[in-house]
Amino acid sequence: MYRRLLPAAFLGFLWAGVSPGKLPRPTMEPLLRAVDLCVGESAQVELSCGEKVGVKLLDLVESSDPLRAAVREARVQVEVDGQKAWLTSATYHLPIAVGKVRIDCPITKGVAANSGSDAWGLKKDARLRLWPAGSPLMNPGTFVCPVRQRWLASSTQMANEPCYVDQAERLNVRKIYYHYGLDFGGCEAMTEVVAATDALVVSSAKETLVGYEDTPVSPRYDVVYLLDARGWFYRYSHFHTIDATIRPGSRIRAGQRLGLVGKEGGSGGWTHLHFDIFSRQPSGQWGCQEAYGFVWEAYQRQYQPKLIAVARPHQLVLTGEKVVLDAGRSWSADGRIARFDWTFTDGTAAQGPKVERTYRRPGYYSEVVRVTDAAGRIEHDFAIVVAVDRETRDSLPPSIHVVQHPTLGIRPGGEVTFKARTFGTTDGEETWDFGDGSRKARTKSDGNIVPLAKDGYVVLTHRYKTPGQYLVRVERTDRYGQTAVGYVQVVVEEP
Repeated sequence: MYRRLLPAAFLGFLWAGVSPGKLPRPTMEPLLRAVDLCVGESAQVELSCGEKVGVKLLDLVESSDPLRAAVREARVQVEVDGQKAWLTSATYHLPIAVGKVRIDCPITKGVAANSGSDAWGLKKDARLRLWPAGSPLMNPGTFVCPVRQRWLASSTQMANEPCYVDQAERLNVRKIYYHYGLDFGGCEAMTEVVAATDALVVSSAKETLVGYEDTPVSPRYDVVYLLDARGWFYRYSHFHTIDATIRPGSRIRAGQRLGLVGKEGGSGGWTHLHFDIFSRQPSGQWGCQEAYGFVWEAYQRQYQPKLIAVARPHQLVLTGEKVVLDAGRSWSADGRIARFDWTFTDGTAAQGPKVERTYRRPGYYSEVVRVTDAAGRIEHDFAIVVAVDRETRDSLPPSIHVVQHPTLGIRPGGEVTFKARTFGTTDGEETWDFGDGSRKARTKSDGNIVPLAKDGYVVLTHRYKTPGQYLVRVERTDRYGQTAVGYVQVVVEEP
């Protein structure tokens, strides 16, 4: 049985009107306004600035893959005060400017319909979220990045992305596990998780406050729930360790450490922070509040990057099928990216934000894009393609997860810890290339036979002698010749 705790005294806390066993009354109004619409339906929306706009859902187009019938892309056409625009739903897309608003589409009906669970509370064709033009996405000074590491430091799974690690991408299952929060891959027992906002700790591990039965709170030994002044619930999952100070009823501040990233609970065996936000939706139900844009905005404010490369989400294809790799969601602070240079697993290369590829052999491919801005700054990201044999399409090739720590503030001669785990095979060994001309290393992780095994990841350390950007490549091949290739980018700064 989970232990239920009475709330602590909240005098002077973030909310007014607190009493034992009752939810605190929200005292902060979110900047966004959400509306659920069917195709052809219109609504008047009053923005957080008090201005009203008319919005109409004109069209919905959802594209599914041929293997699982999983929605890989959903696009909606909207009209805002007579101005039309197309939006791509979630999957690393940010709100766009249309007339007097910023607008996005976090969820559409096809994703909600064939999902294994209802995480969104969507009862119509699509949900739209609107902010005043030029508005930040979150109230200034109230939100920070929930994990302390470089942006897209390793594997990720963002909202509406069908999960892919190990056998989660099962080819014969009709109900799809679309990721409804944000997964940030990290280094087990090393990467720090922090509170994204000032909040009340509602639940930590197996302890939870009284009065939260009709809320999204569902306690588990590796999970923390926070409640902010908006009335939003924040869920953090898969902790390796939760700090002892994070107790139900305690008050915490944005940026305060909660614990360390792990792979506990229903992680599938890969080390990551699962971060999601739940709030009341237009349907009146609790539902996910898609947070990619919130974290993107917070990361830029905190770390002030000049350039970010984005070549995600991952893709699932049959051998012989064409696939488009897209790095067009990359970003430059100067407003212009000069070059996109691709290097593929087979040694070939291409240029441009979008490139077309065909895979003849099954495997788990990580294709490298090098993004260069007008000032000559460089960043890399990795487009993952899972290619399944067209003739024997009932199984997946092996996959691999590679991480590092630290990801920030690395200096020449400093020790960097690397960890990796192969999924889906116990054949062969991992081969490591650290990208600096040093001798290659070999390891043999466990193949994820026991997902929560304490020693599931292999561990190596390495030191770089000079500043620069290094691409660390790890690969492993099974008995059928299917290779999994994974990368991380190591940035060594000037001393």
